Amino acid sequence: MNASKPSWTNKLSNVAQWGGIETSVIDNGAGRGTRIAWFNTGAGLRYKVVIDRAMDIADAFYNQHGLAWISHAGVMSPQPFSDKGIDWLKTFTGGLLTTCGLAHVGGPESDEYGERGLHGQISNIAAEIESIIQPDPLAGKMEMSITGVMRETKIFGPSLELRRTISSTLGEPVLRIHDEVLNRGNTPAPLMLLYHFNFGWPLADEGTQILWEGDWQPRFGPEKAKIFKEGNDFKTCPPPPEDHLGSGEEVAFIDPTADETGRCMCGLHNPNLGVTLKLYFQKNQLPHLTNWQHWGKNEYVTGLEPGTHPPIGQASARAQNTLIYLAPGERRIYDLTIDVRGSEA
Repeated sequence: MNASKPSWTNKLSNVAQWGGIETSVIDNGAGRGTRIAWFNTGAGLRYKVVIDRAMDIADAFYNQHGLAWISHAGVMSPQPFSDKGIDWLKTFTGGLLTTCGLAHVGGPESDEYGERGLHGQISNIAAEIESIIQPDPLAGKMEMSITGVMRETKIFGPSLELRRTISSTLGEPVLRIHDEVLNRGNTPAPLMLLYHFNFGWPLADEGTQILWEGDWQPRFGPEKAKIFKEGNDFKTCPPPPEDHLGSGEEVAFIDPTADETGRCMCGLHNPNLGVTLKLYFQKNQLPHLTNWQHWGKNEYVTGLEPGTHPPIGQASARAQNTLIYLAPGERRIYDLTIDVRGSEA
């Protein structure tokens, strides 16, 4: 036997035996009619891209273990006009990723520049698919990807466009996101973008370690903090506490530590499952990280959220002189990678 040949040589009839992308439409419940795309990396990592919800990612699994937190609502069809107050929460799937922005991340607010609902509009905008590329190992092509465009626009502006490519490589438990945000309008447009990654049971469980490094501060200051206090172990998932029933939660704003290449890492390590998920992003693209902890009974979740800003809202970012403005025709690029490994690796 020629040892240089892969084990599947002359044995693979159809790449679907190994992995690839399968598109379909949800036909029941609140998500009826919503387009989705299942990725199977053939290396234990499987995840569902919700095409009609900004190509966000809902369910995700590594082997038999769930990675993502899914809200009680689950996947819902897009509601493009749910951008008032906290209406966003009514259709919040959670999932492995919900994108927030493109012009506002944070609570609802209103000022002379307009009215903005919680976390913006983008997650309720459907994609126009440009391409779906399947792997073809017989031709030496191992990458699979889907690319689509979402337009957050109105007459007289602003007019922002998000072009997203989600990709994986056959045989690797890795997920890559490549985003390009473009100002299609003829006036400068504010930009705020936050990647709301949500992790749930069984990956997030009592004893799971939350991975991040950097200077941090509780969102509402140390005097109001219960979890994010000096001396507390807020990097180990706890049992569900009584004070997280209902809207109990706590948030830390983090200045993430980057390595010598400018790359930041955060994630979760579950020693009981022997599963580690690492999320990588570039500090010069996404200089902020938010850690959301909501340990409610039957609503047990932690979020790790790289962003252009913490979720402080457009008004505060403008007042702090940190709000990004894209000039007409200007483009910004954002790259993130999720790598999931078991103890055998």
